[in-house]
Amino acid sequence: MSSPYDSGRPAATSDLDQVASLADVARIVDEMLADLDAHPGEWENTTLESFLEALSRSLNALPQVYRNLGETFPDPPSWKLFAEALVMATVYE
Repeated sequence: MSSPYDSGRPAATSDLDQVASLADVARIVDEMLADLDAHPGEWENTTLESFLEALSRSLNALPQVYRNLGETFPDPPSWKLFAEALVMATVYE
């Protein structure tokens, strides 16, 4: 981060558009863990408590995020959507 007002960056992972299965989500979580280990000061939410709070807010915000992007929110939700929420929670304030 360049200043105390920066909110960090999302976890560096492979392309979330390619997430289609439980195994893909597990791979994303492994990539998130490796990114956190390599760059602990760059995430906004580095504790379990702050990450889980951000994950809850991310899950609640996703329908609006999709609307803002002009996309249809998936119904039923997909593995990709879950992976997006996980990565979003690394930076969500």
